[in-house]
Amino acid sequence: MSLLVVGLSHRSAPVSVLERAALAPESRGKLLQDAVSAEPVTEAAVLSTCNRIEAYADVDKFHGGVAELSNLLARHSGAGLEELTPYLYVHYEDRAVHHLFSVACGLDSMVVGEGQILGQIKDALAVAQELHTAGRLLNDLFQQALRVGKRAHSETGIDKAGQSLVTFGLEQLAAGRDVEGWAHGKRALVIGAGSMSSLAATTLVRAGVGELAVANRTVERAERLVQLLTEPGGPGAATGLAARAVAMTSVAQELALADIVVSCTGATGLVLASEMVAAAREGNTAPLALLDLAMPRDIDAAVHRIEGAHLVDIESLADASADAPMAADVDKVRGIVSDEVAAFGAAQRAAHITPTVVALRTMASDVVSSEIARLDGRLPDLDDKQRAEITQTVRRVVDKLLHAPTVRVKQLASEPGGAGYADALRELFDLDPETVAAVSRADTRDARERA
Repeated sequence: MSLLVVGLSHRSAPVSVLERAALAPESRGKLLQDAVSAEPVTEAAVLSTCNRIEAYADVDKFHGGVAELSNLLARHSGAGLEELTPYLYVHYEDRAVHHLFSVACGLDSMVVGEGQILGQIKDALAVAQELHTAGRLLNDLFQQALRVGKRAHSETGIDKAGQSLVTFGLEQLAAGRDVEGWAHGKRALVIGAGSMSSLAATTLVRAGVGELAVANRTVERAERLVQLLTEPGGPGAATGLAARAVAMTSVAQELALADIVVSCTGATGLVLASEMVAAAREGNTAPLALLDLAMPRDIDAAVHRIEGAHLVDIESLADASADAPMAADVDKVRGIVSDEVAAFGAAQRAAHITPTVVALRTMASDVVSSEIARLDGRLPDLDDKQRAEITQTVRRVVDKLLHAPTVRVKQLASEPGGAGYADALRELFDLDPETVAAVSRADTRDARERA
């Protein structure tokens, strides 16, 4: 089996295509289940964020896997295959590992070094585990990616290379002013109560907004976020923040009062149409700053035509981040990624030979058992103690003969080009391929059950 990733991101596709290709939460689950039902795929996971949609899979056929994953991305998104194909990228084996590790470190993010991607990778793994579509390979891959990302942030200054998308967006709205000075005392409206919206609300509170309204389709989630922000120890407790949760039906009313609006929902259509914003702001000439972090977009791009309104969205953030300076620590992170990719590859190659080694030891154990049974027929007068001593001696001899070759073959298999050692071992000892495959299937099944 081999690792394959097929996807598109802000680096390969325009925002308009990313918007149409965005996966709704329920579509991700269906895509995963359809993927593992397909012939070339045995494991699958989907990483879907505001600026990337990627399908990861363990496949037994490269071309068949690429075709299957491409079709699934098109089928479960709002974009057709013909529209997606020019923007899709494909990574295979070590290049696929390198890609995910780079993503985990923030090297492939719109804002280099942002750390929110680690939470999104963790969520992608959790969904695949919950649906039992992640086996040994993808569990190992995503867990290692999380460790690599954390290592990059702890051992380098990659965090200084960029901020979270929220902070970067607010900086664009502030137009060169300090965000805290710009936001202090303002009235803010946050639409959505997911991870990105929660980060936005927390950032605004720490920047010193005077009032905060949180609107969400499920009001209870908005109420929980408000409680976290205002409870003792929360960021708004010390400032006496006036915060409230409101229903989505109250958004127009809140728009009339707000100075800052941040929206990030999972809606597939517009949440704020330009006509709605214009109507809500009628008679209000105060500046209105809007930050749209959703994909597909929540806020109508035509809002920028409304007098006093300033809209920053994913597309404008992509343009702004292209000119952002790269930190010197980026090179250190690239070195970490390269080292970790090599280590992961060595571990996977060593693991690849394990079923063959297990099958060899199983065959040796069966031979010993068979010969002891024949000995019982030839020497029926052996007592239990003698039989046990002979059995232990024979097993010890076999173990000693197999120890050095099996240890050495694992070492050799971990090196580049070491995949052939498993084939050589199977050929030399005439191992049954089905026995080896059965051990491998059992390992995958155990990994899924542990997940």
